[in-house]
Amino acid sequence: MPKHALRRVMTASVALAGTLALGLTDATAHATPSLDYVALGDSYSAGSGVLPVDLTNLLCLRSTANYPHVIASATGARLKDVTCGAAQTSHFTRAQYPGVAPQVNALSTGTDLVTLTIGGNDNNTFINAITACGSAGVLSGGKGSPCKDRHGTSFVDQIENNTYPALKAALRTVRDKAPNARVAALGYPWITPATADPSCFAKLPLAAGDVPYLRDIQTRLNTVVERAAVETGATYVDFSRVSEGHDACEAPGTRWIEPLLFGHSLVPVHPNALGERRMAEHTMSALGLR
Repeated sequence: MPKHALRRVMTASVALAGTLALGLTDATAHATPSLDYVALGDSYSAGSGVLPVDLTNLLCLRSTANYPHVIASATGARLKDVTCGAAQTSHFTRAQYPGVAPQVNALSTGTDLVTLTIGGNDNNTFINAITACGSAGVLSGGKGSPCKDRHGTSFVDQIENNTYPALKAALRTVRDKAPNARVAALGYPWITPATADPSCFAKLPLAAGDVPYLRDIQTRLNTVVERAAVETGATYVDFSRVSEGHDACEAPGTRWIEPLLFGHSLVPVHPNALGERRMAEHTMSALGLR
């Protein structure tokens, strides 16, 4: 090859290499950095009962297949998971167990994303309502509305009077600790169908009239979660539509929530692995993380 031709080839090669290097540098500069993601919340966020269990903290009965882990895996986020089974709003600012720090301690000005479910354990709403109505259902043989007749508005009154202000205070603390983060407060997926299903009584022994009663209690809880989220600048992730038809009365492979009896999870009346995956997918969709 003549020398002048060789010089032209070498010049072109150097220029091309420089262009490629510049392009790579520019792509790196404009690449989306991975999110600093902190997961807070109770057993619905911890995935309590879903295997495998996070062995670093057995007290919290946290799963490594919970929805925060699914989100982190799908988005490449750097996850700090401090979710803990049985957590109440008060455990955002005080230790739940010895050696389990207040959950908001995981937050900082560098936190980009926060997700949480919280409020269901305040006043022991979930466990008290399920156990009270389940016991009443068994004693009544599934007839009438013995739980509603006995407890009336007591559960929703506690939610409005106690849980709602506690939720607002907890979310304000999250905002103070992570002022630059996007905060997503998730609603709770449906536990019961809208109306009684006689074939479900063995799995979820509720009297026919108490099925919509429990559903109304959960509706009120989700309503105050949404209200507190809106009033504190958080995003509410609504599961009322997408979880319809995936309640604890449905068959395995369809249900997101395990029933009280004869379920396939270590912790009844909680999301199973499918439920945690669907919670992650809907949350990512709602936040535009896909």
